[in-house]
This record gives sequence, structure tokens and C-alpha cells, in this order.
Amino acid sequence: MDKRDYYEVLGVSRNASEKEIKSAYRKLAKKYHPDSNQGNQDAENKFKEASEAYSVLSDQEKRKQYDQFGFAAFDETAGAGGGWQNAGGAYGGGTYSGGNPFEGFGSGFGGNGGFHGSFHGSGFGGNGGSFHFEQGDGSGFEDIFDDLFHGSRGGRSSRSQGGSHYGHYDFYQSRGEDLNCQVNIGLRDSVLGCDQVFQIKNPADGTTQSLKVHIPAGIEDGKTIRLKGKGMPGTGGGEPGDILLKVTIDPDRQYERKGMDLYTTVSIPYTTAVFGGEAKVDTLYGSVVCKIPEGTQSGSKIRLKGKGVPSVKQPSVHGDEYVVIQIQVPKRLRPEAKQKLREYEKLAS
Repeated sequence: MDKRDYYEVLGVSRNASEKEIKSAYRKLAKKYHPDSNQGNQDAENKFKEASEAYSVLSDQEKRKQYDQFGFAAFDETAGAGGGWQNAGGAYGGGTYSGGNPFEGFGSGFGGNGGFHGSFHGSGFGGNGGSFHFEQGDGSGFEDIFDDLFHGSRGGRSSRSQGGSHYGHYDFYQSRGEDLNCQVNIGLRDSVLGCDQVFQIKNPADGTTQSLKVHIPAGIEDGKTIRLKGKGMPGTGGGEPGDILLKVTIDPDRQYERKGMDLYTTVSIPYTTAVFGGEAKVDTLYGSVVCKIPEGTQSGSKIRLKGKGVPSVKQPSVHGDEYVVIQIQVPKRLRPEAKQKLREYEKLAS
């Protein structure tokens, strides 16, 4: 079968950016990945075709050769350099033997670093197949395999177990997607912390699951709690995704939060404001009795140290509560009281 133009294979224009090429390959690799299309020869062929196209177009030098010479750039009989050559070629070693574009490479894609060792057998997962994957400074498949399939790094080795053409190599494991959810809580729960049970619907199959989540004391509005491993399942044995739970705090009738401080209002009689006295004030940690200084003005604040919001990182550190004073003005007075106030008015003028 005649080869298709590499740009056509990936579905990008000839002036596509590296980012566009990588994104196009990522979509095709996920769509036609053998783990998701077992027994589908057409999908396997398209996966090989996309991988071969990406191996050339993701490398600036090989892409330049392809743009200038086409497939002839990688035909040894044509004498062009680079491409699928033997040791010392664009892939740093090995000989392209047809079929699987990755079979038989020596020191890997992208020069120094990248893959080290060799592939044996038929395809990725032939009998006795093995490879050694290390992080290096090469380009090509190293970054996208890590991005797509969370492949082995740092010198780990993996072996094929046969059966599948692509076997059980780690870099075909795909991590599951994250799920974004939202939970509404009251201000009191956000300050003191709480446990919430909520329902999560799986968008893939419509099933629901109940999850109990601990909301840490002091959490702020709009913050996200990550529930590791509770998202969509991975493919090919890959780890599941996470649930990203965004916390929304509902307004409270009694308290207003500003950073780590809380604000509330207390009404006191006119006489208490004039002569001084005491007032009972509610806090989220219980009621306290505040001293009201003589001559307290309406709108003045009393600070209750440590009665505010705790720090999520340092629970022993708390903000404060500020009590805003509101003076009660009597609506009805007996004649005797009115007379006394008029006498006070004359004395104060």
C-alpha cells in the first residue's frame, strides 16, 4: 500500500507548528491505541502510520528533509541522509526493517538520551521483547509518550508478556481523566471544618457513587480539594484520574468573612453606650461577654482575639472576630423619660 503524506496522516497543514503536530498525534494515538482497539488491524495500522508520521514531523531536521525530498529522504537507495538509516543516521542508530517503524532502532529517537537498548521480535510486544527507557536530551517520542501514556523513566526496564502486538509496555498506560465537581457549604462549616457526603456521576456510564469528603477548617471560597484516584479509570492498567472538588461557601446571615477575620454586629441599649456596661456576643466557638466602654459610639468595633478563622496550613493560628456596635434608639418613651431627656438636652447644650 502506498504511503500517505505525513501531514495528511496527522491532519495538519504543511506550516503547522510543533504544538499543532503534537496535539494532532496525541488525538490519533489515543483514538487508535492498540489497548483500546484489541483485534482491530485497521486501528493498529493507523496507529503505526500516525507514529511514523509524528517521528518525522516532530523532529526539525527530519521534517526539513521530508519537506525537501519527501519519502526519498529516508530511502537508503536514494542516498539521502537521515530518516530510517543505519547507525549514525537521524535516529542515532539501527535500521528500519519495514512494518513497525519502531522495530530495530538502536540508540533511540532523537540522538543523545531518549531510548537506549533495542527492540526485538515483532512490533512492540513480540515474544521476548524488551527495552530500556531513560530520560535524555533527545526529542521525538520521549516527551509525548510520557505525556500520553505516563511511560517509564529514570532507567526502569519493562518486558513484553507476548500475546498483543504492542504487549504490556508501561508507556502505553494512559492515566484516567480528572473530574471537576462543586460542593456548597455554609460559612460555619468552612471555618470549623466538616465532613460532607455528595454524589458523583460518572459521565462515561451514568453511574453514581457516594463520596465522603473532609472539608478542612479554614478553607477559603473557591479553593479546590483534590481527591486522588477518584476520577475516571485509566486504560492499559494506567492509574485513575482525580476528582477536583471546588468549594463554594454560601453567605451567612450573622457573620461576614474577610480573610481570616470574622465580622458580626451586636446591638446595645442607649444607656449602655452612655454609661458603659457589658454585652453578650456570639462567636463560632461559643458565647462571650464583652465589656462596653463608657461613651461607646455606634459603628465602633470590639476585637475578640483568636475568635476568627483558623489557618489551613497552621490550625493553631487564628484570625480575630470584630464586633461592630449598633446602638438601640428607643421608639417609645414614657412622658417621664422624655422629660428627663429634655433636661439632659438642656444640660448638654
